[in-house]
Amino acid sequence: MTEVPAKIREAYRELPPGWRLEKLKFFADVRNSNVDKAVAEDEEPVRLCNYTDVYYNDCVTPDLSFMEGSATKAEIERFQLKRDQVIITKDSEGWNDIGIPALVTEDMPDVLCGYHLSVIEPGAELDGGFLAWLCRAEPLNDQFKLAANGVTRFGLGQYPMKNAFIAIPPLDTQRRIARFLDEKTTRIDALIEKKRALLDRLAEKRQALITHAVTKGLNPNVPMKPSGIEWLGDIPAHWETAALGYRYEVQLGRMLNAERAGGEDLKPYLRVFDVQWGKINTENLPLMDFPLDAQQRYRLKLGDLLVNEGGSYVGRSAIWREGIDECYYQKALHRLRPIDPEKDTTEFLYYVMEAAAKNMVFVAGGNQTTIDHLTAEQLRRYLFAFPPLEEQFHIADALSKNLGDTGRVGERIEESISRLNEYRAALITAAVTGELAELR
Repeated sequence: MTEVPAKIREAYRELPPGWRLEKLKFFADVRNSNVDKAVAEDEEPVRLCNYTDVYYNDCVTPDLSFMEGSATKAEIERFQLKRDQVIITKDSEGWNDIGIPALVTEDMPDVLCGYHLSVIEPGAELDGGFLAWLCRAEPLNDQFKLAANGVTRFGLGQYPMKNAFIAIPPLDTQRRIARFLDEKTTRIDALIEKKRALLDRLAEKRQALITHAVTKGLNPNVPMKPSGIEWLGDIPAHWETAALGYRYEVQLGRMLNAERAGGEDLKPYLRVFDVQWGKINTENLPLMDFPLDAQQRYRLKLGDLLVNEGGSYVGRSAIWREGIDECYYQKALHRLRPIDPEKDTTEFLYYVMEAAAKNMVFVAGGNQTTIDHLTAEQLRRYLFAFPPLEEQFHIADALSKNLGDTGRVGERIEESISRLNEYRAALITAAVTGELAELR
């Protein structure tokens, strides 16, 4: 009998009579794919099941859009997809993305398992559907995650996969469990999808409210005039249009380098991921050297608006409301401060930035891959509409109240989705470890 480590036995809890814990290699063949995406003229044409085909699908089916590729005859023999195989992700940039499974539903001789994936082909005593659910359950999935090596990228080798422990009930019980989980999780997933659709509608409502308020104002009867700016359209006649740089000081953050990571004037600073929409993280911030001249330039003041300058998060903003006594910010963040506080407030500009970002104003052609960085000079040139200061405060206050109510509804939906996901995970683990009496 195979000796099972105490931690593994504890994870699977007390199995029912007739169940046993064994290593995966005794019940399935495990193969890491080496079939890359390169097409070679001296190889056979094939289609490739790639990482995303597995990551985003519970099942690999013939109707997926597989990419064209090529392979040797030996690779075709070894990695062609067969019914009841389970394909899992073996490489990932994120530790949590290791070991995600998808069940192959039909024989597909012209489709091969691609690179960064592993094929687990069950033997006669292991049902493929049950194995796929085992891979999703914590006792097995955690073994895969913990065995993955890496720092910036993680990889799972064949040895830890083959030697991972799985719960083995009788074959008819395996199939009954697989059918039960197929049915139950389908219902749960449908409910989660409905709730996510509600969140999407709330997000659309939020965007519409913000865009209307910062481009049309709150008074539907006010005279309008053309803004000359496509995404703004007509604006209230008494509003002004101006380049941002005429109304706001724009300052990019301080570059971090090896020398500045040490020094005599170490101060906490914000990074890109510390600045989310409307929220700033002030916990466990790193330190950088800010001598006196840099302190004067980069120290945040109450009411400063921080704007992310790059990537898919370009334009993401939040207002500095202190929280800690002294704080600075790194390059990749812009700090915006009104040139004339009697004329402008970031309470209004925050919503302008959200409307602009969500309407793809900062992204060329509406394609987020076409812009890497929003430089300070570019940001200063963007044209926006500005009402008088009192109206800016009035719009910001109205949006804060209305969106607060919408946000609380969204939080309740998110909590409900989180509970459903927790229940789904618990149900899977309970089923594949024999805790549910009706499935033993």
